[in-house]
Amino acid sequence: MMRSSVLATVLGLAASLAAPSATAAGAAEDASEPDRITWSVAAADTAGPDGRRSIGHTVEPGASTTDQVSVTNHSTAEVTFAMAANDGYLTANGSFDVRPSGSEPVDAGSWIEVPPSVTAGPGETVVVPLDIAVPARATPGDHPAGVTASVITGDERVRVENRVGVRVDVRVPGAVEARLDATDLDVTYEPSWNPFAPGSASVRFDLVNDGNVRLAADPLVTADAWDGQRSTTAEGGEVLPGSSRAVEADVEQLWPLGPVRVRVAAQPSAVEPTGDAADVVAEPVAAEITAWALPVPQLLLLTGLVLLLGAGVARRRRRKQELDRLLASARAEGAAAAERRLPPAEE
Repeated sequence: MMRSSVLATVLGLAASLAAPSATAAGAAEDASEPDRITWSVAAADTAGPDGRRSIGHTVEPGASTTDQVSVTNHSTAEVTFAMAANDGYLTANGSFDVRPSGSEPVDAGSWIEVPPSVTAGPGETVVVPLDIAVPARATPGDHPAGVTASVITGDERVRVENRVGVRVDVRVPGAVEARLDATDLDVTYEPSWNPFAPGSASVRFDLVNDGNVRLAADPLVTADAWDGQRSTTAEGGEVLPGSSRAVEADVEQLWPLGPVRVRVAAQPSAVEPTGDAADVVAEPVAAEITAWALPVPQLLLLTGLVLLLGAGVARRRRRKQELDRLLASARAEGAAAAERRLPPAEE
C-alpha cells in the first residue's frame, strides 16, 4: 500500500512569521547521516534572495505578473526539488501553511505557474520564475497561496514529503468588504484555590472574517464587576477572508461578587499584500456577555465555619444539660440523705 505523509512543513512561508529571516529552511533524512539534504526557499529577484518575507501583488482580473523565488541547496550533493503552488490557509495557532501537494488548488494556488522541478548543485542557489495569472472572473479581495520546494524520501511502502515554501498573497482590486466579527463569546469564572484570593474570567470567542480582505486585530477584553473593571489584550492576529480564528484570554483579579459583564472590542486593521500602508477601513468589533461569578470557595468556607460553630454550640448545650442533670441528681441525693438523718416525729 502506498501512503504519502507530509513532515517538516517548515513553511516559513514568509509569515511563519515570527522568524527573523525571510528564508524558510528544511531538511530531509536524519541529521546524523552524511547525505542529509538541507535547503531553503526565499522570495527573490533575478539575482537571488531579496530580503522580502513574502510575495505580494495586486493584480487586475484577467491580468498577470511575474516574480521569483530562490531555492538554495545547502547539501553536499546535487538535489532535484519538486516545485508546486497551492492555496494557503492559517493553522489553529495562526501559522501560515499551504494545502497538501496531493490536493488540487481551487483559488490563488491555481493561478500560479512554476516549473515542475528544479535541480541545484551543492551549495548552489537557483532562481525559479513564477507566473501569476488572475482569471477574468476572479472575485475582488485577498487570495492567499504559497510556493513550495519539496524532497520526497522513503520507499515504495512509505513516502515522506518534506516541504519548504514562501507565502504568496494576491489582491484582486474591486469592491472591498472589510468585516471582522467576534462570535460564540463564552465566559467561565475560574475561582482561586485560595478562598481569600480573587479568581479570573476565562474568555473564549472566534474572530470571523466575513469580508474579502485580510484583517488583523488584537481585541481588548474587559470585565466589569461590582468591585471595578479589569482588562487584558487578547492575542488575535491575522484572519484570512472567509475563515475564523479561535481566541482565548484570561481576565485576572476578579472577585466572585455576582454578575460580571465581559466586553470584547477591537479596531481591525487591513493587511496589505505589498506591505504598504493600509487603505482599507473596517468597522470596530464589539461583543459582550454577562456571566455569574459565584463565590463557591467562600460559600464552602462559610458553610464549614457555620457547621463548626453550630457543632460547638450544640456541644456546649449538651455539656450544660449534662451538668444540670448532674446538679439536679446531686440535689436530689442530698435531700434524700438529709431526710434519712431527721428523727422520727413524736405523736
